[in-house]
Amino acid sequence: MAQENFILTIRSLYNQFTKVEKKVADYVLSHLDQVVYMSINDLADACQAGETSVYRFCRDLGAEGYQDFKMKLSLSISKNQLGSLDEPTGNVTREDPISVLAQKTAQTLTNTIAETLSAFSEEEFLATIDMIQEAENFYFFGIGDSLLTAMEASNTFMRITKKVHCLSDPHLQAMTASMMSEKDLVIAISYSGSTKDTVHAVKLAKEAGAKVACITRFVKSPLTAYADAVLLCGSNEGPLQAGSTSGKISQLFLVDLLFSEYYRRTYTESKENIKKTSGSVLDRLY
Repeated sequence: MAQENFILTIRSLYNQFTKVEKKVADYVLSHLDQVVYMSINDLADACQAGETSVYRFCRDLGAEGYQDFKMKLSLSISKNQLGSLDEPTGNVTREDPISVLAQKTAQTLTNTIAETLSAFSEEEFLATIDMIQEAENFYFFGIGDSLLTAMEASNTFMRITKKVHCLSDPHLQAMTASMMSEKDLVIAISYSGSTKDTVHAVKLAKEAGAKVACITRFVKSPLTAYADAVLLCGSNEGPLQAGSTSGKISQLFLVDLLFSEYYRRTYTESKENIKKTSGSVLDRLY
């Protein structure tokens, strides 16, 4: 990651914690300002967990111990205090006037981009760009709401290259994946990284010799197990928030970064192609 951010790390590793460790994570995320002043005994009691579980939780995050965890958490809190104190924050309520609703929504989207940027790994990004550049064909895969992002990503790239594809049917994704070779690349988009159809298609692609990159929320998941490069999107979604606008914004932010860097690397060819694709629909406009 570009900058160490323990709050982001907790969220991105959340799905691989044990049940007890998730209790610790939930408490920490809900009581950030208090935890930095608590002893390991206090935190264990508050979470109804053992000190060993708290210590293991700290080690899983890469901290040397509990004190190191608190120090790094304290540094991360300031990074996440985005916006000025007089800006409306928090969840939208039924009582909010339109002006506050607009500001809260804007702040949510701003925070989403900031968190995605905080999670940004130049190494993983460059690995993905290299694979796109080297591939004879690359495919965006996704299911449900992630398919909408995949389609938008394909629509963006098709303006500058003919080797991009997007298949909307999961069966077609699986069949195409099974026929791939080392010259192909799959860029799978899945917030959870646990969508069975997407994981199945990626598994087949990997077995066929293709390269795999993914855009997802969590560092470790069934999807990332097959990925050669992982790009983390920074948006928190609850069970009833699947497909939220902020989730798509974070994914599309990464797509735009990929597009811009690919365009820069293939400038002469891409510039010529964008002239052709733009000109092809020019007379369709009034």
